[in-house]
Amino acid sequence: MTQPRDESTEITRVTQEIADRLRTRGIDVLDSDSPEDVVQLLEALEGFERAVESAGGDLMMDEPPSNQRGEPDDPHFLLPKRKDGESTADYLTRLTAATVAARKHKPHS
Repeated sequence: MTQPRDESTEITRVTQEIADRLRTRGIDVLDSDSPEDVVQLLEALEGFERAVESAGGDLMMDEPPSNQRGEPDDPHFLLPKRKDGESTADYLTRLTAATVAARKHKPHS
């Protein structure tokens, strides 16, 4: 079943908007990522950020500016970068593992 043109256009617009937000927050979004992939990436990113904050991390201190290495306050709270050509599923697996690790990590005082 095909979607009406207006619905398809809206899905494309919203997907692009979310992809742009992900890119500004440090996650590469590929042209091959489906709208569902993009939503899963956003949900995983938000889960990672909540885990960092709840464990006492500071996202402003731990995330370097875009396209820079930076010096994170605590490297355990550094968002893993998506590897060139890495599938969404593989990246989500690594991001989920980083989220679990961030929840367990106790920052040094």
